[in-house]
Amino acid sequence: MKLKALIENLSVIDINGEVNIDVEGIAYDSRKVKKNYIFVCMVGMKTDGHKYIDQAIKGGAKVLIVQKDVAAIKGVTIIKVENSRKALSVISSNFYKNPTENMDIIGVTGTNGKTTITYLIRNILEKNGIHTGLIGTIAHKILDKEYKANNTTPESLELQKLFKEMKDLKVNTCAMEVSSHSLALDRVAGINFKIGVFTNLTRDHLDFHENIENYKNAKAKLFYQTTLANIINIDDPYGDEIAKEINVLDTKLITYGIKRKADIYAEDIRISPKGAEFTLITPTFKGSISIATPGMFSVYNALAAISVCYALGLSYEQIKNGIESVKGVPGRFEAVQDTKNHTIIVDYSHTPDALENALNTIKEFAERRIITVFGCGGDRDKTKRPMMGEIAGKLSDFCIITSDNPRSENPINIIKDIEVGIKKTYCKYKMIVDRKEAIKEAIKNCGEKDIILIAGKGHETYQIIGEKTIDFDDRKIAQEILREEI
Repeated sequence: MKLKALIENLSVIDINGEVNIDVEGIAYDSRKVKKNYIFVCMVGMKTDGHKYIDQAIKGGAKVLIVQKDVAAIKGVTIIKVENSRKALSVISSNFYKNPTENMDIIGVTGTNGKTTITYLIRNILEKNGIHTGLIGTIAHKILDKEYKANNTTPESLELQKLFKEMKDLKVNTCAMEVSSHSLALDRVAGINFKIGVFTNLTRDHLDFHENIENYKNAKAKLFYQTTLANIINIDDPYGDEIAKEINVLDTKLITYGIKRKADIYAEDIRISPKGAEFTLITPTFKGSISIATPGMFSVYNALAAISVCYALGLSYEQIKNGIESVKGVPGRFEAVQDTKNHTIIVDYSHTPDALENALNTIKEFAERRIITVFGCGGDRDKTKRPMMGEIAGKLSDFCIITSDNPRSENPINIIKDIEVGIKKTYCKYKMIVDRKEAIKEAIKNCGEKDIILIAGKGHETYQIIGEKTIDFDDRKIAQEILREEI
């Protein structure tokens, strides 16, 4: 593709060199540069792509996109822009022939519920014959293909490649999680979202956003990129704020909730250990819905997915058949199988609100004690650690504080931060750094009709300790320990 075509719609400050040249690829990692590539110099939190220009040129880069002043280099075109990360989004879309222009992209943002909602949307649509791609935390899926997810929302280059593959395979609909990082860092800039969904906002990622207002504003960016509808949970106070803010847009606003009479809401909610049932009310139809995952948060997730399908024109029968066929989402309030007389639930709850929701749900059907195994991630928002300790202590009978993904931090220091909160509750607890030993201790202490919640990692099949990533799946570890004890 000609460079001139690639930089179409790009806001350029200066160009030094030829633009009527052929480009064979794009990279923002100098190690991935090949002959006749564009190298995009992005400024990140830990490094700066401008430092690797020499390495990129040795690899074959013929074009540099920069946001800092760079001296002229013979035979290399240098394009200066205000924001090279945003520029990557523009040229990536152009390189893959703007695949989202004629696609139905459904973006789901919020602190909690994104993964479950995108899975529900995809399953409902697939059940009704609409091939739907999936991009999110657990995996990226296109028909029967599945790709490992490194980020909730990939960098724009990988994202546009996924969309191009979907189009090539005649998959014209995609349900995707849209993280606050991807919105703040312009990974999704230029994508034409048909529908945007807001779930809720609670403490998370404040190490990046610094304060809750910045976090909310990052999420709100999604709703200025939609063409058909914005779907907002107005029971959430931040959702209510966003709904009022975007109500002036031409895009249709659809609200959902439980506590308030929204456009789409649930009545007569009945929660049991096997799931939840409720009466669904919409502007055009009313009917009963059953879902396989218990908890009030599960009803909210179902309402969000139903609202999307309602906006797309699906009937009550199509929505009911689709959502009632879903048996669960990996690592989201997932009961560990083959545990004989034990009840063990694995959940991704890694924020205060999510942990509280999971424990309150268990309380609704627990007959005896609740034993909670959890930790907090390293190199992330430290302020939520004592909050999660206090929540776990208040809602559990026994807690084991352990490692999550400590990354570069000393896991003992993370555990001590959590301990500050749990001490306020007078709940019995132990601190065990090794996560497998912590799970073993929980199972050892589990009596008849007790319930174990292993929280924080959910679907993850690894643990990040220092510079190492090791195999670790809470579900498999629990099963292995039970087999060892037989």
